Amino acid sequence: MKVIFVCLGNICRSPMAEAMFKKMVREANLQDQITVDSAGTSDIAAGSPADHRTKKILDKYGIPDDDMIARQLTDRDFEEADYIIVMDQMNMVDAKDMAPAGTAHKVHGIYEATPHKSNRWIVDPWITHRFQDTYDSLSEALPNWLTKLEGELKNR
Repeated sequence: MKVIFVCLGNICRSPMAEAMFKKMVREANLQDQITVDSAGTSDIAAGSPADHRTKKILDKYGIPDDDMIARQLTDRDFEEADYIIVMDQMNMVDAKDMAPAGTAHKVHGIYEATPHKSNRWIVDPWITHRFQDTYDSLSEALPNWLTKLEGELKNR
């Protein structure tokens, strides 16, 4: 199973989600069954490392960033991924617009797996400068995705 987290530039929210989810997957001993990646809907930051404020938050919680480099979402991502999980409404629209025919159903909102919060989004900390809020929001949403994926793996 492959999951790709997506934000605009792939330097703030999506690499934070990728790093956090990779750690959760390792701790659940599912690294052989779940592959985690991230990308941006834009190529605005392609080739750049994660934002230093994202790295600071990950360091605070002892989560390795694996020297991630920003990249744009590709047609191949849509073909290979089971889930493309976006951080906000704009990226939802953009990712679905980018999706090759028959793959838009793979695009999901970050809180879609969280009961009673499926219409909630994570604001871009590049704008708000509230990287701790991003971490806190991901800490709420990501465990629900892990539970969902674990359930799907058991039913395969």
